Amino acid sequence: MAFLTPYLPARSLCSAGSCLLHVPCPTIGGQAFRHSHSLELHLAVSLPRPFPCLLQDPSQDTPHRLCLQSPSFLPLPYTRPIPDPQLVSETPTVQNKSSVQYLVRPDLPKLAYKRIKGKSPGIIFLPGFASTMNAEKALELEDFSKSLGHSFIRFDYTGCGASEGVFSECTIGQWKKDVLAVIDELAEDPQILVGSSMGGWLMLLAAIVRPEKTAALVGIATGADYFVTAFNQLPLEMRKRIEETGEWFMPTKQKESEFFKIPFQFLKEAENHCVLRSPIPITCPVRLIHGLKDEDIPWQISLQVADNVLSADVDVILRKHGQHRMKGKDDLKLIVYTIDDLIDKLTTLG
Repeated sequence: MAFLTPYLPARSLCSAGSCLLHVPCPTIGGQAFRHSHSLELHLAVSLPRPFPCLLQDPSQDTPHRLCLQSPSFLPLPYTRPIPDPQLVSETPTVQNKSSVQYLVRPDLPKLAYKRIKGKSPGIIFLPGFASTMNAEKALELEDFSKSLGHSFIRFDYTGCGASEGVFSECTIGQWKKDVLAVIDELAEDPQILVGSSMGGWLMLLAAIVRPEKTAALVGIATGADYFVTAFNQLPLEMRKRIEETGEWFMPTKQKESEFFKIPFQFLKEAENHCVLRSPIPITCPVRLIHGLKDEDIPWQISLQVADNVLSADVDVILRKHGQHRMKGKDDLKLIVYTIDDLIDKLTTLG
C-alpha cells in the first residue's frame, strides 16, 4: 500500500509548485518499464503551491521518481544571465549571430556551420529531419551559450540548408557521419549534444562511438528508430506497396503538405542504425524532454530511450501541453534551464 509523507525535494526541484513522487515501477501509457536505477520523470501540470510529497511503496528497495511541475516551474535559483526567448528573433537573419563557415571534407559534401568559441563544456545542436541550423531552438541556444561564454556549434546536415548535397539521396548513416565530422573537426573538448527529433536519434548514435567527446545528452522529442518503427507498424499491404513504388508519403503535422516523401531505400538503410533493440552503451548524463501533445514522435519513445541507456543519470521531462517542435516561450526556457543545470553539474564534477 503506497503512502504519502512530507518530502524535501532535491536541489533541482526546490521551487514551490513542484512535487516529487516515488513509485516502484511506473506503468505509463499502458506499458510497464523496467529500470535498474532510479528514473526521474517530470510532468508539467498545474499544482497548488507548495506541494512537496513522497509516494513510495515500502516493499520496494529501489524507488522511481515522478516529478510534477507547474508551468512556471524554475528548476534552480539561477544567477547566470539567461536570455528572454521573447527577445530572440525567429528569422535566420539575426544581428550579431555567428557567420556561416564550411567544413571541407575529402570526397564528401561541404557542411555549413556556425561556431562560437568559448569555455567547456561546449554545446552542439543537432536539427531534426528536413530542418536547419536556423531553427528557433538553435538560435536560442546560441544566445544562451554567448551569455555564459561557452562554445556553441550549429550546422546543416548534408542536403539541408546551406550545406552541399542532395536531400533525397541522404541517409541516417550519412547524417551520422556529418555529426561525427563536426565533433571530430570542430569541437575541441567533450560536448553537450542537444538533438531535436531525428537529431536526438543521431545524438545517441554519435555518443555511442564518441564517448570521450560526449559530456552529456539533451534530447528534445527524441525520434530514436522512429522512421523504422512507424513503417513497421503499417499494414502489410501498405508496406508492400511502398516497397514496390519506392517511396512512402509519411504523414506529419510539421509541413503544410502534411507529409514527408521518404524513399524506401532510406528506410532500409535506417534499419542499420536502430538503437532501441538492445541496451544503449551510453553512460554520460542524459536529459530527455518531450511534449505529451506531440503528434509526430510519440513521447513513449523517450521513455524507451531512458530505459535502454546504461547511464544511471537519466531524467525524462514530459511537458503536458508540449507539442513536437517545443518552440514556445516556456518550452525554450525549460530547454535552457535543463542545459544550464547540466553545465553546473559537469563543472562541479570537473
